[in-house]
Amino acid sequence: MGRGGRRNPGRPRRGSLAFSPRKRASRPVPRIRSWPDEDKVRVQGFAGYKAGMTHVIMIDDWPNSPTEGEEIAVPVTVLDAPPLYVAAVRAYAATPDGYKCLTEAWAELPEELEMDRVFTVPKDGTAGDLDEIEELVDEGVVDEIRVIVATQPKKAGVPKKKPDVMEYRIGGRDVRERFEYAVEILGEEIRASDVFEEGEIVDVSGITKGKGFQGVVKRWGVTIQDRKAQRKQKGRHVGSIGPITPSRVRWTVPMAGQMGYHQRTEHNKRILKIGENGEEVTPKGGFVNYGVVRGDYILIHGTVPGPKKRLIRLRPAVRPPKNAPKGAPEILYISRTSQQGVRPKASEEDILEQLGGTASA
Repeated sequence: MGRGGRRNPGRPRRGSLAFSPRKRASRPVPRIRSWPDEDKVRVQGFAGYKAGMTHVIMIDDWPNSPTEGEEIAVPVTVLDAPPLYVAAVRAYAATPDGYKCLTEAWAELPEELEMDRVFTVPKDGTAGDLDEIEELVDEGVVDEIRVIVATQPKKAGVPKKKPDVMEYRIGGRDVRERFEYAVEILGEEIRASDVFEEGEIVDVSGITKGKGFQGVVKRWGVTIQDRKAQRKQKGRHVGSIGPITPSRVRWTVPMAGQMGYHQRTEHNKRILKIGENGEEVTPKGGFVNYGVVRGDYILIHGTVPGPKKRLIRLRPAVRPPKNAPKGAPEILYISRTSQQGVRPKASEEDILEQLGGTASA
């Protein structure tokens, strides 16, 4: 380092251009643009709300791992995952410009779902639309079947009533079989255990924590200029925004602007556990800034994008690792220690036992 703690000017630049432009996401529900090809007929994904993190003690079952077969401590993210309501079925046809929706069929939505908060819901025509889709399937026009699902925030710990609506593809090779499965679950609830298995590798999508308008140092990691070069803003600016020719500022030049609230997808996360009783994972006093997980939950190894209460979408991994372990892992312990920073009050018997005495002494 030079005088004043200046960093090496020859280091690689910070901030990947692959994520440009760093603009705000259009909505808090992530978009999934690609789906894996698989033979299993199922809804290819699920969604839940990020509750917080804890840790578990489990047996390492990754092949060729240095700690294979031993007990390891693993950080996990808890998703509050109440059942999804299947509201509609859509039929798509492949065109040179991508998949185009041919028609859709809606179920009779329950009043407590409050879908009117999202958009105007069709009131009738469900049976006729299903017959129309079936005719298109028999004619070979339909190439893909998807379902429109809605979350049920009232069953989660998030302070909202408006459901989040999204699409999921139905997996499988035979279009007819996929359509019949979509009709079977139309108007019903699906749970995380109906879609995924414990130990499965998934991709996780979410909207990251928003940080507002930030400068080039925090946004792109630009080196702070040394004492002699500072003319403005205490050196927190780029040394040059480009050459004389071409006479314009290129998009690759680090500039100030929006930071955070971007959609990000993390590949190859592992589902460690799927449960129905949230008390098994809720710490004493509840998760900070979230509360208590009352119903279904999903434990994911590691972190996921976004702050607490953010909607997180899962899908089967599009490029899973070849050496991934098979089956559910063996979890020995799930930490439920309070995250409030309050130490539990010890009883008189516990204190005497630690001191090596007895209550009578």
